[in-house]
Amino acid sequence: MKAELTEKFQEKYGRIPAAHYFTPGRVNLIGEHIDYNGGLVMPCAVTLGTWLALAPNHEQVIRFSSMNFSEQAEIPLSDSYTKTGSEWFNYPLGVFNEIQQKHEITTGFDLLFFGNIPIGSGLSSSASIEVAMAYALNHFLNLGYEKVEIPLLAQKVENQFIGVNCGIMDQFAVAFGEAHKALMLDCDSLKHKVVDCNLGDYKLAIINTNKPRKLAESKYNERVSECQAALKALNTEIRLNNLCELNAEKFALHSHLITDGTVLKRATHVIKENDRVHSAAKALNEGNIEEFGRLMYASHQSLKDLYEVTGPELDAVVEFATGYQHVVGARMTGAGFGGCAIALLKKGQEEDFTENLTSFYTDLIGYAPTVYFSEIGNGASEI
Repeated sequence: MKAELTEKFQEKYGRIPAAHYFTPGRVNLIGEHIDYNGGLVMPCAVTLGTWLALAPNHEQVIRFSSMNFSEQAEIPLSDSYTKTGSEWFNYPLGVFNEIQQKHEITTGFDLLFFGNIPIGSGLSSSASIEVAMAYALNHFLNLGYEKVEIPLLAQKVENQFIGVNCGIMDQFAVAFGEAHKALMLDCDSLKHKVVDCNLGDYKLAIINTNKPRKLAESKYNERVSECQAALKALNTEIRLNNLCELNAEKFALHSHLITDGTVLKRATHVIKENDRVHSAAKALNEGNIEEFGRLMYASHQSLKDLYEVTGPELDAVVEFATGYQHVVGARMTGAGFGGCAIALLKKGQEEDFTENLTSFYTDLIGYAPTVYFSEIGNGASEI
């Protein structure tokens, strides 16, 4: 990829790049819809991601181009910038804007991006491009940002420049990922533990349902409200800041306080899912892939029955995986209502899995999914 990027950069700008960088996408292995309840998530970096080649110029402009999109931009150096339209280059421009507020950058840059993360799939293509830009400028210009500051800067760009109210998990995972490791992360405190995640004879299959996640945002806000209602009910007798301060055993002692059946289902998922994250970390550290796979299936079932955020497309993928002998575990990943599912697939079965899943899914849903395969990879780095 580095050679191809160099060739395209030379075609575009008439010279070779001064540096190359890579930032991955991410999947969340387990721990879904609990980060806003004080719970733990377990993301990992994947080997799909964003490549960036750059070189400084002496023309006082920033030139953005991509091998994926026809839109490009040439923007004069300025003290500040604002988002205009919805073009892809707003993401790296927002990063440049944020850095410019603290470090006066006086040289222009020629930039060429390439990404192989499917857009809108829930694998964090936006976080990948933001962190790629932040990491590259920090490294190339020796700006002195600490590692943890990079995802925080990228999240701020997403929230304030782009206008998307995301959490920190995506940016953190793509910055801090390690090969064959997962991160058990508290999204509030940023405290995290590295979890061994050597999948052995298995690899990660990422299945894009190709269904747009149109319901995700409205249902997300609804679930947040329902969890707040559960917390309020529990706090009539006990004092909690977050639902995940309870484990399943303690929750059973107080669940009678939640009288709304739907709210009770939401809270039950949250608390049991947080327990599953702890069990998953133990299973992975012990190399027990079969137990980890069982927890993945249990997570999906809970998200389907108790949290009601899956939908027929994601359920179809997991239904197929459950009956496919070379898969040890599968679940939806991300907000739900579309986007991606993940499965742990025996190596060597990629072609058969793709063919049979595509047939099953297409018969049931009416159009085909897209299947990708990945190892668990490293976070942002210079190539």
